[in-house]
Amino acid sequence: MSMKSKPLAMVTGATSGIGKAISLKLCEDGYDVIALGRSTTILAEMTSHSGVRPLALDLTDREALAAALEGEEIDVLVNNAGIMPPIGSFDKMAQSDIDTTLEVNLSAALSTTRLVLPGMMARGRGHVFFTGSTAGHAPFPNMAVYGASKAAIASFAAALRCDLSGSGVRVTEIVAGRVETALYRDALTADARADMYSVFQAVQPEDVAAMLGTVLAMPANVDVTRFDILPTAQFVGGGGFAKGNRT
Repeated sequence: MSMKSKPLAMVTGATSGIGKAISLKLCEDGYDVIALGRSTTILAEMTSHSGVRPLALDLTDREALAAALEGEEIDVLVNNAGIMPPIGSFDKMAQSDIDTTLEVNLSAALSTTRLVLPGMMARGRGHVFFTGSTAGHAPFPNMAVYGASKAAIASFAAALRCDLSGSGVRVTEIVAGRVETALYRDALTADARADMYSVFQAVQPEDVAAMLGTVLAMPANVDVTRFDILPTAQFVGGGGFAKGNRT
């Protein structure tokens, strides 16, 4: 029988943006948090927050992850790790960028869930989150592979909930619109990112974390299967923006 005094969560992609905000929010809400990321420096800084347990490894290293999680009873899994490949026409996209995007955004999330889920099922409780995107629900130009990876996450999350119906394990997809994070750091220049965020007030990572906390606090018989969180200026469909219809 487990002797842990607090519920345990694991957040992937925990060292920046949405993942970091969610990790700290969960700590505030009384969880111990396995914060998984590749930046040992940021993970070390995060340990100043009570409850953070840093785990520095590459999420695609399945054997290392399985070894690190052996014996852990994870109550909440947040599959948040993701990358944005270079933005551009698919016909000019490097095969290596396609492979990496699908490996990190899709395959790693499925394999991580497969490691954690049997324990949740055995205990009859748990909550699995997936960070999706509006790009997985509506087409955006020059983002075909990223959108495909997020559309697959959306489909998997919905089907997984069907598989787990009645088990006590809940599944939620986070459908985020434009959030001010470092996701675009490698895909856009600094000037392009600054221009993108200057035309409207973007959602902040802390907003996403607050919503996740609200979903977790719902009664155990309530499953919030998906929540969309977008800037008020962003159209729900198509990704346009009310101010000048900029994308």
